[in-house]
Amino acid sequence: MRPPTIRDVADRAGVSKSLVSLVLRGSDQVRAEKREAVLRAVRELGYRPNAAARSLSEQRTRTVGVLLHDLRNPWYVDLLDGLNSLLHAGGLHMLLADARLNRRVGQDPAGPFLDLGTDGLVVVGTLPDPAALGTIAERIPVVVAGAREPVPAGVDVVAGDDEQGARLVTEHLLGLGHRRIAHIAGYGAVGELRRRSFEAVMRARGTGRALVEASDMTEEGGHRAAVRLLGRPDRPTAVFAVNDIASVGVLSAAEELGLRVPRDLSVVGYDNTSTSRLRHLWLTTVDNAGHEVGRRAARCLLDRFEGRGGDGRVQLAAPTLEIRGTTAPPAAG
Repeated sequence: MRPPTIRDVADRAGVSKSLVSLVLRGSDQVRAEKREAVLRAVRELGYRPNAAARSLSEQRTRTVGVLLHDLRNPWYVDLLDGLNSLLHAGGLHMLLADARLNRRVGQDPAGPFLDLGTDGLVVVGTLPDPAALGTIAERIPVVVAGAREPVPAGVDVVAGDDEQGARLVTEHLLGLGHRRIAHIAGYGAVGELRRRSFEAVMRARGTGRALVEASDMTEEGGHRAAVRLLGRPDRPTAVFAVNDIASVGVLSAAEELGLRVPRDLSVVGYDNTSTSRLRHLWLTTVDNAGHEVGRRAARCLLDRFEGRGGDGRVQLAAPTLEIRGTTAPPAAG
C-alpha cells in the first residue's frame, strides 16, 4: 500500500490541503475543531510529512549537525541532553558524527554535514584544527561546546568555567588538611586551564606542594600517572584528576598498591559523569554544568538562525563541587 499523502489527510478531515499544512506547521490561525479534525485524520491514517519535500519548500532541513570529539566521553551525555531538549522544542533534529572516527578514515569531520545541508553545526569537545571552522562558519552557523580553544570570528563558544572548577577542588583538598597534592593533567585548552588554576591556588596558599603528571585523559592514562605518583617516597595524600575517567584509573592504581580511599588517599575527578555517581565509586568531582552548557549552545545556535549573534560570544557556565566518598582529611603521619 502506498503511504498516505497530505491530500488523503485533507479528504479524511474534510478540509483543504493548505489548512492541513497550517496545522502541521503549528499555526494558531486554525479553529480548534478544524485542528482536531486534521490531527485525528493524521493519527488514523498514520500520515508522516515528507521531510525532503518540506526542506525544498522551506530551503531548510531542520537538522543540526553535532560533531563529537570522542563518542566515548560520558560527560557528553549530559551536554547532548541539554542541547537536544532545546533543539527539539524548536522543531530541530540532531545528526551525530564521531570526529575521531572520521579523522581515522581520512574524512573531513564536518564535510558530511555540509553535504547533507544541515542548518547549523555544534562541535562538542576539542578539534585538532579549530581554525578550520572558519570556512564552515561562512556557510552555516557554528557553535563550539565544551572546549576553550580559540575559534574564528562568528563562532560562539559555550563551556564550563574550568579555572573556577579546579579552584574549587584545590581549595577543598587544602581545607581538609592535605599538603602533598598531585594533579593528573590533560591536554588542550581545557587541560591547561585546569592545571594552571590548580598551580595558582597552591602557590597563593603557599602551604602545600603541587605535583603535576601528564595524561591522555583516559582510564589507562590516569592509572599510569597514578602509579608514578604513588610510587614516590613522598607520595601525595590527594590526587586531583583532570576528569572522571582518569580518576577511575587512579582508584585502580591505589587499590593495587594497597592504599585505601579515602583513608590513605583522597581522589577527586571532574565532570560529574554517571560513572562518578556509581555507588561503589561515589567519587568526589566537579559538576561541570554539562546540561546547562548544552542548553546554552542550543540557544546560541537558535539566535544565529534568527539573525542574532555578531562576531561570536564566549559563555561560561558555573561549576559546583560534588563532595562524596573519596575525599577525607589525610591520615595522621
